[in-house]
Amino acid sequence: MNKTLQTVTARIRERSAPARERYLAEVERLAQRKKGPERMGCANVAHAFAAMPANDKLRIVAERPTHLAVVTAYNDMLSAHQPYEHYPELIRDEARRHGATVQVAGGVPAMCDGVTQGLPGMEMSLFSRDTIAMGTAVALSHDVFDAALLLGICDKIVPGLLIGALSFGHLPCVFVPAGPMSSGLSNSDKAKVRELFAQGKVGREELLKAESAAYHGAGTCTFYGTANSNQMLLEAMGLHVPGAAFVHPHEDLRERLSREAVRQALRIAPGANFTPIGRLVDERCIVNAMVALLATGGSTNHLIHWVAVARAAGISIDWTDFSELSAVVPLLARVYPNGSADVNQFQAAGGPGFVIRELLGAGLMHGDVLTIHGPGLEAYGRVPQASAAGVEWKDLPVGSCDDSVVRTAAAPFSPTGGLKLLDGNLGRAVIKVSAVPEDRHVIEAPCRIFSDQESMQAAFKAGELDRDVVVVVRFQGPHANGMPELHKLTPPLAVLQGKGFKVALVTDGRMSGASGKVPAAIHVSPEALAGGPLARLRDGDVVRLDAVTGELQARVPADEWAVRELATIDPAQAADNATGLGRNLFGGFRSNVRSAEEGAVTWL
Repeated sequence: MNKTLQTVTARIRERSAPARERYLAEVERLAQRKKGPERMGCANVAHAFAAMPANDKLRIVAERPTHLAVVTAYNDMLSAHQPYEHYPELIRDEARRHGATVQVAGGVPAMCDGVTQGLPGMEMSLFSRDTIAMGTAVALSHDVFDAALLLGICDKIVPGLLIGALSFGHLPCVFVPAGPMSSGLSNSDKAKVRELFAQGKVGREELLKAESAAYHGAGTCTFYGTANSNQMLLEAMGLHVPGAAFVHPHEDLRERLSREAVRQALRIAPGANFTPIGRLVDERCIVNAMVALLATGGSTNHLIHWVAVARAAGISIDWTDFSELSAVVPLLARVYPNGSADVNQFQAAGGPGFVIRELLGAGLMHGDVLTIHGPGLEAYGRVPQASAAGVEWKDLPVGSCDDSVVRTAAAPFSPTGGLKLLDGNLGRAVIKVSAVPEDRHVIEAPCRIFSDQESMQAAFKAGELDRDVVVVVRFQGPHANGMPELHKLTPPLAVLQGKGFKVALVTDGRMSGASGKVPAAIHVSPEALAGGPLARLRDGDVVRLDAVTGELQARVPADEWAVRELATIDPAQAADNATGLGRNLFGGFRSNVRSAEEGAVTWL
């Protein structure tokens, strides 16, 4: 096994030992209790099962069958979650075939970042993760269940469900995906139209036509953003049925995999194969997720989300851990925005199974872990297919089915992962380098400072940025306004880079899985509103972003830098962040949230 992998894992284990010990003690205490109907009062039991069919009520009380919870993020606003509408019926049917009972324990909110990009709703997006975690805990708080099935796919939904499930760590939990939409207009062609629109060369009608051709049906968006990165990480953690991530919603195999998820939940429920999620998600499991993210050039959001997920299991990780792993984990996949392929092409080329098999073979993953499928991660290096019994798994070809999309560990796209840590007098930040051309890994130029996306776009349209420039957008962190994704910046920055200018972005906001070919130092911590050094910058200061050495530096003399006053947020902007369209309800979150590197958690 790779020495760095061992060292990082050991360091995480040692750092986490006190919190992890407390967490596991609580898991074991709760796991030892009697089943819900046996320890609850009669009125509690009657309320819990009042609406169930009479036969099921009788069986729960008399026969004590395995009782499954379903926590669902279904709505038909999200294309990825629309297929979940009828999943409870399927789950009940499969459970009854095996003598089990099921209740939908609760639903959790699920918002689409694609709908809210650049709009006030995006300021609630990051905080929706912890809202979902709390909703999951509320759903499971009825405390009558033996295991849970979690239905969620997209950006904040999976981390939120996972954090909530880990707060009930004594329950076995299985995640049930629904698959990606079919390929439409290619992601690269969509990006070209966006850039033409930013330059005023096409109008709104042409842009809407392109966007609608790209996002056109049920299923997950087909670029490798946060939603699809979620699915890759769940495979690497052993929380899916192996190979379930990227099978289309309406394929026969999709239903077979969903039924298999029910069978696996029943298999790992209390009994001979009891596998509670709190035991399953240990430091090795978390490191496997980190490695999978790096090897596929996944979403930068997970440098926030998986810190929070780990904390929920009593495990402490930080960006240094990611950075050290990135130095030894090869880049094995190129999926848009890190390449031209979409997730359907990734799946056809071997998908998560190919990547996991290669990483295991290279000693870059812990294979000796618990999974919902059984001990060991080997099954996740194979692919599912329909069989007489429902599903079986077959070996992948030794070589890539398309080496422009996935490659072996012996011949990777790059010997290092897709993410890097930046550090300097501007704070700590992360950069996704897997899609950035090598001649753009080092940018040094005077900065132009903005406090929101709109003012930057106005300056771009006025031609004020037609030069070498480091664009700084500050007061976008979790304390300020919930740390929105700043995707509206991508097309104009790409246009400037396309003109030959040396361009970079520095921000305490997010760019997420759509981070692309423009170098972007994101998640700058501490954030400007919390007194971070980003607030010391002034227009015209020379800023150096060096993804080779890991440097993020304002070229200002140290004595001058030390005495500079911190810029403050405009009172009107602060007031706008706090009011309107529900944002006032999240004031407590903004006040209590921890830094991005601490997972932007609101519950510790």
